[in-house]
Amino acid sequence: MTLTLLLIEDDDGDAFIVQDLLEQAEAPPKVTRARNLAEARAKLNADIQIVLCDLSMPDASGLEAPELVVELAPQAAVLVLTGNRDVRAGVAAVQAGAQDYLVKQDITAPLLARSIRYAMERKRADLAHHRLIEADLLAQENSRLEHGLLPVALLRTQALEHTTRYLPGRQQTLLAGDFFDTVEAPDGSIHVVVGDVCGHGPDEAALGVAMRIAWRTLVLAGHTGDDLLRTLDALLRVERKAPEIFTTLCIATITPDLQRALMRVVGHPPPLIVRDGVVETVPDAPSGPPLGIFPDEEWRTIEVQLGQDWSMLLYTDGLIEATVDGHELGADGLVELVREHGSIDLDHLIGHVDSFTDDLAAVLIRRRP
Repeated sequence: MTLTLLLIEDDDGDAFIVQDLLEQAEAPPKVTRARNLAEARAKLNADIQIVLCDLSMPDASGLEAPELVVELAPQAAVLVLTGNRDVRAGVAAVQAGAQDYLVKQDITAPLLARSIRYAMERKRADLAHHRLIEADLLAQENSRLEHGLLPVALLRTQALEHTTRYLPGRQQTLLAGDFFDTVEAPDGSIHVVVGDVCGHGPDEAALGVAMRIAWRTLVLAGHTGDDLLRTLDALLRVERKAPEIFTTLCIATITPDLQRALMRVVGHPPPLIVRDGVVETVPDAPSGPPLGIFPDEEWRTIEVQLGQDWSMLLYTDGLIEATVDGHELGADGLVELVREHGSIDLDHLIGHVDSFTDDLAAVLIRRRP
């Protein structure tokens, strides 16, 4: 591929010498000449790969010429041409963004060819460095944004221990389609949700955040049960990118005396409960199909007596689809792991898993002794 070069030189003699030296190269470049800064302004475009720029221009002063090149053709490498008395200006031009400078009286064909190659390599390195900086800044901004979208439990009671874990399946991200939240209502009841938007990617993550915030808003406004679920279903149908997108979730309302839970398991894995040392999944789940599939659906309430000593784990299917000893854990395997350990311990469960194949969101609530 032929190199495209712009020579900015007002002196015809110097321009002839430089062009003659360029013609001696093994692969001579395609040369366009500008006699002053005004012509250079018109000829600088995205096709120009390197610019040879004389600092002594009739319509420019100081570093005006190389600065213009950097502004109008940021992708081009800049090689400044100076006289013996302008060496300091050449150094200043490099500090201002040029890749190198050459003293006209010292230029030879091999030196010019080598300087052009080096200048272009330095420009590539500079551009790559800037892209890395921009990517890092963008990643930091995205990280702050994602952190801000993760929930903070609204709990006043000291009678409960509340632990969460959130592991997105996608690399280098903090958010996924899974979501969770916990809110204590003014009457002392505790509302918990864990949900899973089907699919993987930023669209599903955004939809998961929308569902969680809508759930929290509805709970704080006093909405519960089928009224809440139908509103979430309507939101899902409006916000989803494709009609096949659905959402499973489990919502639980723990009564103010902390001895009973009312649940709706909406096409979701059943919660795990430990009551007086007995480990089991919530019976009779699910309550009905996921959101976004059937219109005007109703979901059956599952009432669970908790008693005085209990722990409850709500989770997404990323936990039971994880592999342990080369096999999928499954709901029965989760129960066995908890029985073997004697209690629900999220760190123990996650540490026992070989690998996760899906996103994971988990909320563990335990009544303090």
